[in-house]
Amino acid sequence: MNPVRAAVALGSNLGDRLSCLAEARDRLGRTAGVALLARSTIYRTEPVGGPAQGEFANAVDLFDVEPEPCEFLEALLAIERAMGRVRRERWGPRSIDLDLLFHGMSATESPGLALPHPELHKRSFVLAPLAEVAPDWSHPVLGLT
Repeated sequence: MNPVRAAVALGSNLGDRLSCLAEARDRLGRTAGVALLARSTIYRTEPVGGPAQGEFANAVDLFDVEPEPCEFLEALLAIERAMGRVRRERWGPRSIDLDLLFHGMSATESPGLALPHPELHKRSFVLAPLAEVAPDWSHPVLGLT
């Protein structure tokens, strides 16, 4: 299979946020069929929604990936679990959060996976780092860059 371009948003607001992002980036780099193309700088951002909680460290990494979207998403979830992520509360604090933003030009929605990420275009903490690593990317449904 030919690789496709994919972007992953990384976020952390528990523990040593920068170390969590570094570990997640390292684990992503060791994922079979995944080649790193670019890493954004790390942004400090206030949480959006959910309970009162600490500031986030956010970034976006760009990859060429061979795994299909569902398979790549499962790899992201496995990294979260390996790093101790427990999903207790929607939009609650988390040691690591990995979101698949887009996978090629796929526009799909199924239980557990929507591409591009349905909130991508509304979140400055995603848009700013995404613009660093994929300035020419355009949303396949909305046509926005």
